Amino acid sequence: MISKIPKWVGDLFEGTLRPNARVLEISNISSRIKKIRFEGNISKMNFQIGYANVLRVSETEYRNYTAAYHDKEKGIIDIIFHIHTNGVGSTYFDSLKTGDETYIGPSRGKKIYDPSIKNQFFFGDETSIGVACALLPLLRSNNQQFQFYFELDRENKNVPELLGFENFTVFPKDGSFRIEKWIIDLPIFTTKDWNNANFALAGNVKSVQTFRKVLKNKTQGNVYSQGYWLEGKKGL
Repeated sequence: MISKIPKWVGDLFEGTLRPNARVLEISNISSRIKKIRFEGNISKMNFQIGYANVLRVSETEYRNYTAAYHDKEKGIIDIIFHIHTNGVGSTYFDSLKTGDETYIGPSRGKKIYDPSIKNQFFFGDETSIGVACALLPLLRSNNQQFQFYFELDRENKNVPELLGFENFTVFPKDGSFRIEKWIIDLPIFTTKDWNNANFALAGNVKSVQTFRKVLKNKTQGNVYSQGYWLEGKKGL
């Protein structure tokens, strides 16, 4: 997914990339998690679990974010942002105020949800809470068995509860999900109920890769994974 283009290219397509969404409401879920509701023409956008929208954060840079909620008829889209230091996207969205306008591009990407499978498992961190929010109502309406594992910083440990999640476990972001032997001992592997589940992993690349490797070796389920960020790499 595109993260940066030359300024002249942005200027060339300025008619297409001009602001097309307005900030309706801003909610601070925690000191580092912000939910922003935008209003705009989203009628032609194809929202799928795992898809992301490209948002313009400067004259030359773009970042990808997943809609946590959308209503095409009302033209409403909610996006949850992880506000962290030294990030151009974080700085930009932390500065937005009600009434500001911005550019939100069409949604596209990689599906990570198979509705035909009864048991559904999701793993993620702050960057993928929006995906989990979009997934939750589908799991409920389809009467599926589900479990969420979140790897979160201390200041964000209450975010899943505040957002109305159920059947979730919060783990501290201490590097444990990069240790295969530690992952193998997680409760998800102690019962055969999850052997053929749909596993969706999103967030930190190293955590996702390690978890995926264990799942491939220990289960027969479908594993969908997508890294959203990696230490030292911009615009992933």
